[in-house]
Amino acid sequence: MSHTTTHEFRRYAEIRAALADPALVPPAPSPLGGAPGASVAWLRAAVARFASGEPHRRRRALVEAELARLSPAGLHRAASAADGDGDPRTRVVSSLAAALDMPEPERIAREMAVVADAYFGEDGGTEADLAVARLVALLAPGPADEARLEAVANRIGLLAQACAATATLVEAVTAAGAGVPTARVLRHDPPVRVMRRVAVRATRVAGREIAEGDEVLLDPVAAQQDHPVPLTFGAPPRVCPGRAHALALTEGLLGRPMTPFARLHHRRKALLLPNAWDHASAAALAAEGFEAVGTTSLGVAAGLGLPDGAAATEEATVDLARRLGRGSFLFSVDAEGGFSDDPAEVASFARRLYEAGAAGINLEDGRADGTLAPVELHAAKIAAVKEAVPGLFVNARTDTYWLGVEQERTAGRLAVYEQSGADGVFVPGLSDRAGIAALTAVLLTPLNVLYSPAGPGIDELSALGVRRVSLGSLLYREALAGAVSTAAAIRDGGPVRGGALPYAAVQALAPGDGSGGRGRDDVDDR
Repeated sequence: MSHTTTHEFRRYAEIRAALADPALVPPAPSPLGGAPGASVAWLRAAVARFASGEPHRRRRALVEAELARLSPAGLHRAASAADGDGDPRTRVVSSLAAALDMPEPERIAREMAVVADAYFGEDGGTEADLAVARLVALLAPGPADEARLEAVANRIGLLAQACAATATLVEAVTAAGAGVPTARVLRHDPPVRVMRRVAVRATRVAGREIAEGDEVLLDPVAAQQDHPVPLTFGAPPRVCPGRAHALALTEGLLGRPMTPFARLHHRRKALLLPNAWDHASAAALAAEGFEAVGTTSLGVAAGLGLPDGAAATEEATVDLARRLGRGSFLFSVDAEGGFSDDPAEVASFARRLYEAGAAGINLEDGRADGTLAPVELHAAKIAAVKEAVPGLFVNARTDTYWLGVEQERTAGRLAVYEQSGADGVFVPGLSDRAGIAALTAVLLTPLNVLYSPAGPGIDELSALGVRRVSLGSLLYREALAGAVSTAAAIRDGGPVRGGALPYAAVQALAPGDGSGGRGRDDVDDR
């Protein structure tokens, strides 16, 4: 008789190693199977969750294709409009089913309430099998071959995940209180509290020998007490494909608003955010069709003959926000480190920007001397701003790559900022594909990177999971270079490039009686 051992891992690095080991896979469903399209046993045997190898890759692709039909912003909007009463499991499933254009969402929710517990291993009996059969008939009516049944199984599996894990998250965030960031709840009270794996061949994890057939139990709750990066949604190579959707669904069902500017960060394609340095440059970019603009602290400082990053442009930054706020476009303000190390003063400054019309703020942890601010201090600034101005989108920037220091701690710093309430995170200087993919695999909020001419383009960055791409000071520097080269060409008798905006077009950029930067509510969620 073969002997199997159960191994338990509670440390963060050990769990990450176990999750990345291809020899450790989710427990396979019962080999007894069940009637195709008419049993819980068949359902568990046909979904990505309980599969490994090629079947897992094929089935995961089915789930990803299903989710690709719906942006997180669109799901949030749909969930926000849903009935706010009733059992969280019913509300979650019916909202998701409706957003995915499934027929009879309320009926689907009732059937899933019967199926979900059995799907995750409890004995649902004959009634659970009948509920599976009814769901299959509803979602894939008529004759079905093996491929079609596999596709509908993974649609049902997606609903089962929502019924269990997402509904549990809704309950946990509700219990935590209205002002607690979801990212903080996920660290301390995650919906998935135990992960199970089985060794399909002998392997070694954290110095421990694991024999073929051994069971491995992973405790993410214990691991996350000593490490800020959550394991709730798995880890490479099995990151949950519905992470962003689950978070958007949770926030929507809880009635947590998503501003028009925030929605721009929760779509399939990354927001390209060009950075302006005065009203004319911002208005010209908006007139070109850019959905939002940012400001560049270098442009603001250089225009005044001051150095960037030296906390010398606080009033100039507010003045620029007031000028931009007279327009009808969305804009975010680059505010260095908030011009103070007192979180209360940073919050007061952020309120001034919001009252001027700003939709967002960038707060960076890099300092003029080339060091990073203590992570706890920057987190306190973020929390203070979100408490004072909940509607202001806080983009928390870490300069680990920009300054070339502590790059290995980037994910940890960003996780702390997320748990302090940041709406998005920014890592300027990060441009290599592997580094970007590694970050987007663990982040809970949208990742912003700085565009690099030598790095990936917008489409590739979007595919890597980036949700905002800033141009930083590039446009300002290009404008300076263009002005100097034009003047030099005229002086030297050379050709002038041409293409300058007509005088009348620049005059027309002056603001009229616009409605202000944060009032626009016509953002396309695609």
